Parts: sequence; structure tokens; C-alpha cells
Amino acid sequence: MERPQAVADEVLELTILLPCLNEAETLAGCVEEALRALRDHGLRGEVVVADNGSTDGSQAIATRLGARVVPVAEKGYGSALRGGIAAARGRYVLMGDSDGSYDFSHADRFVAKLREGCDLVMGNRFLGGIQPGAMPWKNRYIGNPILSGLGRLFFRCPAGDFHCGLRAFSKEAYERLDLRTTGMEFASEMVIKATLFRLRLAEIPTTLRRDGRNRPPHLRPWRDGWRHLRFMLWFSPRWLFLQPGLALMALGLLSGALLVRGPLALGPVTLDVHTLLFAAIAVLIGFQSVTFSVLSKAFAIQSDVLPPDPRFRRWFDWLNLEKGLVLGGLVGATGLALSVRAVGLWEHHGFGPLAPGELLRWVIPGGVLLALGCQIVLASFLLSILGLSLKR
Repeated sequence: MERPQAVADEVLELTILLPCLNEAETLAGCVEEALRALRDHGLRGEVVVADNGSTDGSQAIATRLGARVVPVAEKGYGSALRGGIAAARGRYVLMGDSDGSYDFSHADRFVAKLREGCDLVMGNRFLGGIQPGAMPWKNRYIGNPILSGLGRLFFRCPAGDFHCGLRAFSKEAYERLDLRTTGMEFASEMVIKATLFRLRLAEIPTTLRRDGRNRPPHLRPWRDGWRHLRFMLWFSPRWLFLQPGLALMALGLLSGALLVRGPLALGPVTLDVHTLLFAAIAVLIGFQSVTFSVLSKAFAIQSDVLPPDPRFRRWFDWLNLEKGLVLGGLVGATGLALSVRAVGLWEHHGFGPLAPGELLRWVIPGGVLLALGCQIVLASFLLSILGLSLKR
């Protein structure tokens, strides 16, 4: 007998969500464990299997055991989860893989934290215990510690197990995050944006078991590890572009200031105009990196990939197009003056041959300042265009 629509669409407390792609070997155990957790802990909830195009009968297994199957046509781990979350009737969602590695009997621990007001509750496999053979050594001792450490460094994320797949969140918080990725980066995007949006995060110990499949997992440690790292760097232009750029500019300016006056002897080594040229290149590359950091952050905020940043907004409003044009003009004019001075020296020698060291100490700084002036003007125009969208 078909259930009335009002009952079918009732809002439950918890949806246990299992993304699935050909998991017939392990899906039954996961569904049964999830349903048992709901019964044992008295949770009003459901089990949803977000199927990403299985061809091994996983859908029939899930339906037979009492789970609700949500077909998701768009391929990708993130796509499957997004489709399942959109169809979830629970106020809270607990997500976990369908390979038998996660313990869904811990559902009550996650719900308890969510009831206390947490927005995202992460499992921590390193605190709860990793069974022998459950996690490859390169993931356990290299990949996860490094990526979790970078998450804390880049974003001040409190999670000690950045990539634990067993996590719970409120649907309200999920909708605020407006996640965009469709692949494995979905898990990283969720934690990063929850931290940047200053949502309330918590972490509880959970266990990791050896998965029950006879085939290799969908995860590829080196490839997917790089994808997660790359994604984290995209979300942190300060670490990827700004700080390296500032460091490179400082090194170039310091070296150039010492060399523009004359050769510099460092023991048996003497640095001259050749090093001055590389110092000038360092300044240019560093400035381009800093500029790209600012532009990428402005675009990310405009596109709702990053949340609004009040400090960046104030700085952005202060550094308007007119100030950028004036600064660029002054820098460029200084470069032009140095270049004219170099031509004057050449004229003084009858436009004939000159000692390279004498002339290049004027030409190199002049050329660098001319290039920097042009870059400042162009960057100011582009920032002003992005600013139109930022004021939506």
C-alpha cells in the first residue's frame, strides 16, 4: 500500500546517506547497520542510497532492505552526495561510504553534537582507531597527516582528520555553504568553507574498518591526494600566491638595493649587474604573484566560492581605480626618469661603447619600474571591474 504523500514527505531528524557506485558486495551490510542504528538509538530517520549509476544490482539490494534509492545521473563522488542531500528528508545528514569501512552505529554520537548546536561534526579515525589493513600506510602516515596539518595551517581548521568520510551536518548549514565541486574535492570543500564561514565544528572519535570489497577502491591515493592539495591551495591564495610573492619581492628589492650602488663582494664571490638583473626579475615575478593573489580572491568572493572578508572589503574600497592609476603613474614616471638618465650617460660618451656595469645600473631599475607601473595600472582597471560585481 502506498504511503500518503504527507507521511512520505515528513521531515525526519536524521538521514543516513550512502553514496554508491557498484557496491553490491558491501552495501547490504551498510544499510542494515544504518537502519539498526536508527532503531537502537530511537532516531526518527531514514537511509538514503545516492546511486551514481551502478550496474551490479546495488539499487535492488538497497530497496529490498528498506533504504530509499535516489538515482544521480551526474558522475562523481560530490555529485552523488549533492543529489542525496537534496533528496534527504532529515534535518541532519550523516554521510559515509558504502564499502563497510565506517561504523554507522556511532550515529547517535554525531546527532548529540548536532543537537548541541554544532553545524558540522567530523569523525576522527586516528582518535577512534584504525583496524589493521584498513588504511594504506601512505595515507595513514603521509597523506592524511600532511593534508590535515595544511588544513589547520592554511585555514585554522580544528579538524584533526581532515578527510574522514564519516561526518554529519545540518541541512541548514549545508545550504549556507553552497558547495560547488562534483568530485572527490567535495569533502575538502565542505570542511574548508565551514571553517571560512565560521560555522561551529566538532570532532568525535570513530573507527575505520577494512572495507569488504574484493576489488580495488575508487580512491587513488596519490592522484586524489594531489587533487585535495591542489584544491586547498586554490582556496588559500594567501599561501599560494601572496606570501611567496611578498618574499620574492623582498629578496629582489634587498639584493637590488645592495647591487645598484656597485659590485658586492661576498668572500671569494663577487656579485655584479648579472645578479642585479635576476633581482629585478624576482621583483617582477613577486609582484605578479601578489597581484594574482588579490585578483583571485576578489573573483572567488564575487563568485561565492569564498565568503565575504570584511578586511579585504575595506582594503578593496580604499585602493580604488584612481589611486591605482596615480601610483602606477608615479612608479612608471620614476622608471622613465631612470631610463632617461641612462640615455644621458650614453650621450655623454658620444653614443659609443660603454662599460656594461655603469649603464645597466640605471637601465635595469628603470626598466623594472616602467614594467611595474604598467602592471599596477592594468591591475587597477581589472580590480575596478571586479569591484562592480563585489558590490552586488
